[in-house]
Amino acid sequence: METQETILVVDDNRDNREIMQTYLEARGYMVVGAADGRSALAKLEEVEPDLVLLDVMMPGIDGWEVCRTIKNHPKFGDTRVVMVTAKSGYEDKFEGMRSGADDYVVKPVDLKELVEKVQRNLAARERGA
Repeated sequence: METQETILVVDDNRDNREIMQTYLEARGYMVVGAADGRSALAKLEEVEPDLVLLDVMMPGIDGWEVCRTIKNHPKFGDTRVVMVTAKSGYEDKFEGMRSGADDYVVKPVDLKELVEKVQRNLAARERGA
C-alpha cells in the first residue's frame, strides 16, 4: 500500500491556508496547516512532512528564518521547501533561494501552478535531488 505524501502549509492568512489545503487534499495529499513560524517548526517535528509550502511575511519568525531552520536541521534538511508569497521581486526570490528554498510561488497563487511545483518537488525529493 502506497503511503500518502504529507504537505505542511504555513501561512498566517487562514483563507490562504484553507484554499491550498482543500485543493491539495482533493488531489490525494495529506495536508497539515500552521499559522506561524513557531507552530510550523513544532508541526515539522510532529508530522515529518514530505514538503513545506511556506509564506514569508508572518508574525514572529518569518518564512526566511523558518526555511533556514528547516534546511539546517539534521533530520529535516532534505525536506523540500516551496516559498509561497506576495513578495515577487528579484531580490525576494534571491533571498528565498539563499535561505535554502527549493522553489518559489508568487501570490495570488495559481493553484494549477502550485500543484505542478508540489509534484515536481516531491519527485525531486524521491530522486534525492
